[in-house]
Amino acid sequence: MTMTTDTAGAGDTAAGAAARPVDWRGVASATAPADRAAAEEGLRLAYRRAGLAGPGRVLWAGSPREAVTLLLETEGLGRSVRETVRTTPWAAERERVAGAAGAAGWGAHWAATGGRLWDTTRLLTDRITGAVVDELAGNHAASRARIRLVLLDAVLGQHDAAWLAAFDTDRAPLDGLAAVARNAGWWWPYEKAAVLCERPVELHRDENGRLDRGDGPALAYPDGFALYAWRGMPVPAEFLDGLASLTPERIRGEENAELRRVMLEHYGYDRYLADSGARPLHRDESGVLWRIDLPDDEPVVMVEVVNSTAEPDGTFRTYWLRVPPRTRTAREGVAWTFGLAEEAYTPVRQT
Repeated sequence: MTMTTDTAGAGDTAAGAAARPVDWRGVASATAPADRAAAEEGLRLAYRRAGLAGPGRVLWAGSPREAVTLLLETEGLGRSVRETVRTTPWAAERERVAGAAGAAGWGAHWAATGGRLWDTTRLLTDRITGAVVDELAGNHAASRARIRLVLLDAVLGQHDAAWLAAFDTDRAPLDGLAAVARNAGWWWPYEKAAVLCERPVELHRDENGRLDRGDGPALAYPDGFALYAWRGMPVPAEFLDGLASLTPERIRGEENAELRRVMLEHYGYDRYLADSGARPLHRDESGVLWRIDLPDDEPVVMVEVVNSTAEPDGTFRTYWLRVPPRTRTAREGVAWTFGLAEEAYTPVRQT
């Protein structure tokens, strides 16, 4: 159910990785400690590519949360140079590649490169940004606005892997940016100083790339900043502690509908039905239709189907298919999973 991403990854110097292709998916999910020397070398190269003198100071933080705190408390940074260091060279490269490929060619190129990583990295960075704002500012509107402005100055390092994957990063103008991405997390470039972040130490995602873990943080940084999630949905850390001792009564008593759904998924729909003494709504040759009524939420309606193909040990596996609450027969529910109306569902053989 939960897949732990690649935790390996040796550091690369800014010049040393030019001769071999980069595994940008591995870069985006790397959880090894940052190679600080290589990251700082890449940072200074990125400044030079932008025509800027390198920062007088390079500071390190354990996470984006710690970096934002550091930036808010540190004086003498100078103005942000993110636009010059990151945005301008990226825009120039995109214009060059897209211009040479044409609109259709660029679309195909993006789909085959950065597009494969875009959704998962974007969702992850959005979650990190939201958590930093929530933890540091709470509900204080002015503080939230100030922290969001600081976060807008960030270069995303390893989490910029999607767009870096679409370009030649072995040469100017992107080689410095790519070197930082291969060796560190988020970073902030200013005139007189730069702040670099460590990479996460843990990252757990499901088969769809969503943050997912039932017994600890789905994303964790070395300074303790962490995100908790179940199949992509944010959950409180203390919520996970109670999953091992769930009962049907505890599930029904949860007032938060989203957390109640998480409880049901973790407990198991089949187990919940059995322990609740539920009775089927309908039964036919396609399966058995069940309904779970929940307070202040739409009911959970599922079809229990048995695979007609035996497992290697001779048993037959049971599947639970969630279907719309309006479903009235098992056959209608199974048909819906194929995008068909009940009368159009006429399988020769169910597998």
